[in-house]
Amino acid sequence: MKKVALLTAALLVMSLTACSQSNKKESKEMKKVLVAYFSASGVTRGVAQTLAEVTGADLHEIKPAQPYTDADLDWRDKKSRSTLEMKDKSSRPAITGKLKNMADYKVVYVGFPIWWYTCPTIINTFMEAYDFTGKTVIPFATSGGSSIEKACADLKEAYPDIQWGEGRLLNEFTKEELQSWVKP
Repeated sequence: MKKVALLTAALLVMSLTACSQSNKKESKEMKKVLVAYFSASGVTRGVAQTLAEVTGADLHEIKPAQPYTDADLDWRDKKSRSTLEMKDKSSRPAITGKLKNMADYKVVYVGFPIWWYTCPTIINTFMEAYDFTGKTVIPFATSGGSSIEKACADLKEAYPDIQWGEGRLLNEFTKEELQSWVKP
């Protein structure tokens, strides 16, 4: 009788352990996270890398098909590429390296530098390249002096069907501050 009870208990423990591991695996897969970012000078890239590390997310760079030069980024030049793109709200700079597995992600952090108080138009190119149905999209940005509020409002207005998380300006954030921000 003792052997039957011990065998039953062992089978029960093994079964519960297997279910627990299966649930952990399913939970992790269900919450697969992506950090996608555009960085013109490298500042946003650094933040994106740290955010991906903190969240355990995959990292994806939003790369322009035609890389930006220093002259392209000269915001004081009214004829620079970035100035012209930002003046034309329909501008959609081409991107390379399209993700093949966007459907796998449930949470997508989208990062960018603030240009003219909002997100660069290349972010619209990215947003329009994928189906974000059923995903939570969370913007983050870096800036030399602007807030992220207008960028978040512009994104919500342009893409009202997307479930948006609270955006954050991530200038000089520590790993601990990022961990606190991303906690569920």
